[in-house]
Amino acid sequence: MKPDSTPPADVRLLAREYAFRGRLLNLRIDRVLLPDGEETTREIVEHPGAVAIVALPQPGSALLVRQHRQAAGVHLWEIPAGKLEPGEIPLHCARRELREETGFEADTWREAITFFTTPGFTDERITLFVASALRPVATAPDRDVTASRAFDADELRRMLDRRELPDAKTIVGLLWARLLDPSAFRSTS
Repeated sequence: MKPDSTPPADVRLLAREYAFRGRLLNLRIDRVLLPDGEETTREIVEHPGAVAIVALPQPGSALLVRQHRQAAGVHLWEIPAGKLEPGEIPLHCARRELREETGFEADTWREAITFFTTPGFTDERITLFVASALRPVATAPDRDVTASRAFDADELRRMLDRRELPDAKTIVGLLWARLLDPSAFRSTS
């Protein structure tokens, strides 16, 4: 079922202004009237959307890329991903990002799911793809990627258990591709 993109009749937009317009994202402030009659503001980060790819070099394994993420202040292992260019079709973006970040192309593509990353403050949506039948291609490496390699399902589960995979799109993608067993996650009790 697709999310309902129409605003609820009981929440009314009163005004919209932009506090920041950037090259990647915008910050808008919506003034809204809530059902109880109270006026409030919502700060919304507008994002062009993105793709993420679970690239399967062979059954039971996935390619991950290592990148420094300035917002988190750490290097992370993640599934390949990237933002959509204006007017770009998600599959075209996924093909480009896989090639740029890993040096592989895929003969088989399947669109899995589109999800909001953090709907409490951003409209960003990621379209997740599963790519298989990979083959290496000559390409200039993405300057943000410091490493790229295949991990088998057991390695991925151990990394998750050691909390070495904190990236949400990676967890969603690996679960979707059934490379992680949710029953194997470490208990917090």
